[in-house]
Amino acid sequence: MDKIPVGILGATGIVGQRYIRLLSNHPWFEITEVAASEKSAGKTYGEVMKHRWKLGGEIPYEVRDKIIKECVPKLDCKIVFSALDANVAGPIEEDFAREGYIVISNARNHRMDEDVPLLIPEVNPESLELVEEQKKRRGFKGFIITHPNCSTTHLCLAIKPIHDKFKIRKIIVTTMQALSGAGYPGVASLDIVDNIIPYIPLEEEKIENETLKILGKVENGKIKYADIFVSATCNRVPVSDGHLESVSIELENKSSMDELIECMNSFDPLKNYGLPSHVKPIIILKEEDRPQPRLDRNLANGMTSVVGRIRKCNVLDYKFLILGNNTIRGGAGGAILIAELLKYMKMI
Repeated sequence: MDKIPVGILGATGIVGQRYIRLLSNHPWFEITEVAASEKSAGKTYGEVMKHRWKLGGEIPYEVRDKIIKECVPKLDCKIVFSALDANVAGPIEEDFAREGYIVISNARNHRMDEDVPLLIPEVNPESLELVEEQKKRRGFKGFIITHPNCSTTHLCLAIKPIHDKFKIRKIIVTTMQALSGAGYPGVASLDIVDNIIPYIPLEEEKIENETLKILGKVENGKIKYADIFVSATCNRVPVSDGHLESVSIELENKSSMDELIECMNSFDPLKNYGLPSHVKPIIILKEEDRPQPRLDRNLANGMTSVVGRIRKCNVLDYKFLILGNNTIRGGAGGAILIAELLKYMKMI
């Protein structure tokens, strides 16, 4: 099979590096372009990244000798994965979509636009119906699809089957988020060592708003947001990778513990699609002290939501923990799965 050519915008940053690592030797996609700022443009990727590669191991050979381009829509590819900082991502992504590229973005800029899918493939593939409305309204030859915030991704993966069967009315979530979620160089060491920082700018708003859009329904070319009350509290903790979330939920239709667990265990809507990055989206651990970031963040190649400590809640109905790899499923890996779904649905 001829591989689909893809490009990476913001290829020199941490998220861009993760894209390169995950796309190396991908069976469906081939990195043909890497793009970054004007300062890096014109040099080879290997030259620029000699002292900036942060993922360990060698820089994948596919990109070492590629010339870094500027982030303008003159790249030789069909798909661009945007790892751009939100300060610059918005108009650049629009320029690419206008010129016919499929843009899959990790940036927050377009997530809440009413005509842009905010997509988790297992959770809300029907939101792809917004693409035609987006192209018509904006005059795009291509289109933009956004990937949610990393904490939102793992929360929605875990609660989607519960909401479908029992209808969630309220969610209280407290996150303990890893340092890698802050990018590089991230949080100053003297701020985080022996400490927890109880505030991450915009993070609580992202979880509270994105969850409602993702769990909503498409009606008349728009998303009708889910009727759920969501309260989020977000903390930065001294863990390298893996966001841990403590979640309590209230259900409209009451469930037994066994029904709740079976509901999550059986959830696997993409199992027959043959997508290269597919894994079982929820793994439930029975040990009373799990999940733990260091032990469980890389289960199923970092592409699953790991759930544990499911138990009755004295205030709402049930409470449990969710662990997710924020840089893989919560970042580049989740966006690559979106691209795989697009190919399966013949939208590429």
